[in-house]
Amino acid sequence: MKINFVQALIAIAICALTAYGLYSLSSSENKLLLSVGGFLFMVTTLIFAIAASFEFHRTTTNIRAVSVIFFIMALSSNMIFAFISFAIPSYIIINGILLVIFLSILYSINKAKQ
Repeated sequence: MKINFVQALIAIAICALTAYGLYSLSSSENKLLLSVGGFLFMVTTLIFAIAASFEFHRTTTNIRAVSVIFFIMALSSNMIFAFISFAIPSYIIINGILLVIFLSILYSINKAKQ
């Protein structure tokens, strides 16, 4: 796996701005958790979608497709949490499960080596 440094910085900047937007939109008391958790989840998916490349072209394409899907899921999940009042455990459990599913799918795709 290779990471393109410039594209990774762009992904980090996009996610930082999106996390700030989540912080600004949220009216709940858990604004900081929402922005930090959203940043971590989105930066993980967006770096794999934009900046990562793998040995096989098919693997890279599949991982990018899955990463974009999970980036959209992360963005929509965090947008929902920005507009509703939520408990901290529910936020951590929902986003944690999504992130673990994402990482396990990535591992499976990379392990297939196609």
